[in-house]
Amino acid sequence: REELNSYNQKPQGHVSFDELIGLPEPVIKYFRHVLKEGQPIITTTRIAQKGGFRAKPGEAGWSEMKATQYFTSLKRGFIWDATITMAPLLKVRVCDVYIAGHARMKGRLLSFITVVDESSKHQLNPGALQRYLAEAVWFPTSLLPGQGVRWEGIDEKKARATLTDSGITISLEFEFNDVGEITGVFTPERYREVNGRYVLTPWKGRFSNYQEVNGYLIPFEGEVEWHLQEGVYPYWRAALIKVEY
Repeated sequence: REELNSYNQKPQGHVSFDELIGLPEPVIKYFRHVLKEGQPIITTTRIAQKGGFRAKPGEAGWSEMKATQYFTSLKRGFIWDATITMAPLLKVRVCDVYIAGHARMKGRLLSFITVVDESSKHQLNPGALQRYLAEAVWFPTSLLPGQGVRWEGIDEKKARATLTDSGITISLEFEFNDVGEITGVFTPERYREVNGRYVLTPWKGRFSNYQEVNGYLIPFEGEVEWHLQEGVYPYWRAALIKVEY
């Protein structure tokens, strides 16, 4: 967290709708819906989440999940610090990190038995940046073109966002409803770990229940899923409990 917090040390200015000129229509509608002219550009975000997690496809139930997530946007990074209750008295502490273009993942059973320790694998880095871009709906000024996101129209309800960070370039397809809210993100290729190998797999996120926080309008509920050959595998869903900028 100290490393992440060292990223944002300068103010980032304010929202100007002048930079929306030339963007795809659904993107313009989105920014005018969720932001206000003159609002501060968000530099740090802290979010508390509560929801469920499924470790494997085919699992009938959901394990209880609680998490705190930290984001920075001057330089892009996040920490997801979660506790997942797999069974009574059986908890796994999971930490996903993306800092300076490098992703790391650690999981510990009962806080001291390591069950996952992944780092320095090139497949993790673009996947973490894709996650950052998708979850930027929670700190929406980071999706502005002035923050480095390039928008390309697809149709009246979809647009493609492209982001480059630390030499990594990724894209996501964003979906918008009639109101102007982002309701989904999709990529046909995101790395998924399968028995020690990383396989490019279609990945989708869904967002709903928009609420206002400090004048910014953001979704308070979300779910993500892998699209496998045998069917759709939802594996994370949560509601936001608290948001701080």
